[in-house]
Amino acid sequence: MRHFALLACRLVLGSYFVVHGLKKVSRMCGGAGLDATAKGFEAMGLRPGKTGAALAGTSQLAGGILVLTGAADPLGPLLIAGNMAVATVALRENGPMAQRGGYELPLVNLALASALVITGPGRWSVGTKLPNALLRGFVGIGAVLTMNAVVTLLRSQSTRSRGTIAE
Repeated sequence: MRHFALLACRLVLGSYFVVHGLKKVSRMCGGAGLDATAKGFEAMGLRPGKTGAALAGTSQLAGGILVLTGAADPLGPLLIAGNMAVATVALRENGPMAQRGGYELPLVNLALASALVITGPGRWSVGTKLPNALLRGFVGIGAVLTMNAVVTLLRSQSTRSRGTIAE
């Protein structure tokens, strides 16, 4: 039963992130594409917007594929967790509830991705675990990128709340 539950979680989370990634970097699945996503990132204070949007979209797409398949575990859920940490911070001023544009859904996705990091993909996966040396490298790079985005967002939100715009 545990392996079935893990597979169900992977299928839901992975498929949603494949779609989210595609929407950020292309017009597929009703997405606005990379240029529009970049403008949104710039408006939040994430500059350069195009670089941030491309990183977010490709890491969501790759993370979704890796979660769906269970390959290179735990890289897929780590990619999603990093994205959702940034999204949670980006939406924090709106409060916790989704109907007010809050961070409810990113926080739930972060929790589910974190659970998959801890539990692994379960028996029904197509890949093997990522070698520790590669995992440490990816975690380090991901941590730096995530923290950079979080700090940038917090500074931008702090500046906006004081009534000035940072350039």
